[in-house]
Amino acid sequence: MKIFELNQELSVAQTILAQMRDPDIQLDRWRFRHNLQRLGMLLGYELSKTLQYQTFPLHTSLGVARGADLDQQPLLICVMRAGLPFYQGFADVFDQADSGFIGAYRQAEQAGMEQDIFLGYSANPSIEGRDVVLIDPMLATGSSLLKVWRLLAQSGTPRSLHIAAAIAAPEGLALLQRELGTATHFWLGAVDERLNEQAYIVPGLGDAGDLCFGEKS
Repeated sequence: MKIFELNQELSVAQTILAQMRDPDIQLDRWRFRHNLQRLGMLLGYELSKTLQYQTFPLHTSLGVARGADLDQQPLLICVMRAGLPFYQGFADVFDQADSGFIGAYRQAEQAGMEQDIFLGYSANPSIEGRDVVLIDPMLATGSSLLKVWRLLAQSGTPRSLHIAAAIAAPEGLALLQRELGTATHFWLGAVDERLNEQAYIVPGLGDAGDLCFGEKS
C-alpha cells in the first residue's frame, strides 16, 4: 500500500490548496474548479510514476532516442458531481485513458452513514485487469467510495487500484485501508484533522460540489 500526500513537501500544491480553502477566493467559482483541476494534474503526474511502461527506440531526424509509454492506459472513474473538475486534471495527464462515471451523494437525513449513500447514474467499462483510479475530491467517511468500489468490483478484478482525493479525513482513510486491503494506493492532496458531527472534514474547505457548481436543492 502506498499513501502519497502532496502537501508533505513545499511546492506550488500548497498554494493551490490554500486558495481552495480560502472562503474569499472560493467566491470565484471558476477559480475553485480550476484549482481542483490543477491539483488533479499534479496527483495524476505523481501516480504516473508508479505505473508500468514499455520502452522502445525512437528514430528522430538526427538519430535514435529512447522512448517509453504506458503498457496500458489506466481506467479513470469519476465520482460525480464534485469529482468532475478533479477528474479533468487526471484526464489531462492520461489523455488516452478510458473513463467511467458514477453519481453518488449522501442523503441529508443521516449524512455520513453508508446505507444513506445513494448511487445514481453509472456508466463504466469492465475493470478486469485494469489500473483503476477512483477520483473523488473529498474523502470524508469513505462510505461513498467504498460503495462505488463494491459496484465496480462486480465487473472484474483490477491489476491495481488507486484512490485519489484532494482532501481526506483520517477516519475515511482508515476505513478504506481496512476494507480494501494493502493492494490499494492513495493519492491525496492533504490529510486533515478529523470529521465533525455532520461527517464533514475539518478544517476541510466546505462542500466541494456546491463550490464548483452552486448549491443543490
